[in-house]
Amino acid sequence: VLRTLSTSDDVEDRETEKGRLEEAYEKCDRDLDELIVQHYTELTTAIRTYQSITERITNSRNKIKQVKENLLSCKMLLHCKRDELRKLWIEGIEHKHVLNLLDEIENIKQVPQKLEQCMASKHYLNATDMLVSAVDSLEGPLLQVEGLSDLRLELHSKKMNMHLVLIDELHRHLYIKSTNRVGQRNKEKGRISSLVKDASSVPLMDVTNLSTPRKFLETSQFSTPGSSSMRETSLLEIKEDMELDPEENSTVFMGILIKGLAKLKKIPETVKAIQDRLEQELKQIVKRSTTQVADNGYQRGENISQENQPR
Repeated sequence: VLRTLSTSDDVEDRETEKGRLEEAYEKCDRDLDELIVQHYTELTTAIRTYQSITERITNSRNKIKQVKENLLSCKMLLHCKRDELRKLWIEGIEHKHVLNLLDEIENIKQVPQKLEQCMASKHYLNATDMLVSAVDSLEGPLLQVEGLSDLRLELHSKKMNMHLVLIDELHRHLYIKSTNRVGQRNKEKGRISSLVKDASSVPLMDVTNLSTPRKFLETSQFSTPGSSSMRETSLLEIKEDMELDPEENSTVFMGILIKGLAKLKKIPETVKAIQDRLEQELKQIVKRSTTQVADNGYQRGENISQENQPR
């Protein structure tokens, strides 16, 4: 419109153009009014629909904004809860550890009494396991417990002297128990031979079938590698039955003693003690055997004299 008016040469052309434009404008208004009258219902519905849509969009934006704010606050609260839960979890672990330590302390307090019972019943392997584990606990996790200092010293001294008892038991079975069985077999044969009238026959000591420690060692020394490994496995698998007499099987009992000494880490001291006492123990065996032979001979002489003089 401005370009048309500015390009006009005179006022009349401008007025003419202006009138034409006003007429067209009025015609457009009339047409618009007619269209509004014709489509008033649809227009009103569209306007209302647009207004409701605008309101819903605005409400949705406000709700989303509120949700974002709530999510941020939840995130902050969850961070706080996570820290609190982690703290409670750590406290739970600490309490559980404290309870385990208290249970262990209660069990360790009963060790001296149980140890005396096991030593009295000669269940040395169980006693050794109990003593070693108790000393390890007292010198490890319970080292800072001042109330257990006396018990720690007591059990430590018992552990230091435990191998002496085991070595004495090992020597008793190694030298005394095995030779006592030979002596008992000899006495039985002596009683049988005393019933025979031939006094010239002397009872012999048949030790070929006895399971002596010497034969026990020889079977592993001169056996094949496969059987030797089986022998070592059986020694490692030796277990102590608390219901049975531990000295019933002398060979198994000596294996238990050696296993206990190994747990105490006193095998070198054991070997040295056996080497030091070997000559003395063998002399004692000869002395006991001589006494038994002399007693048997004296008894046979008494029996022969009584047969010759019935009164």
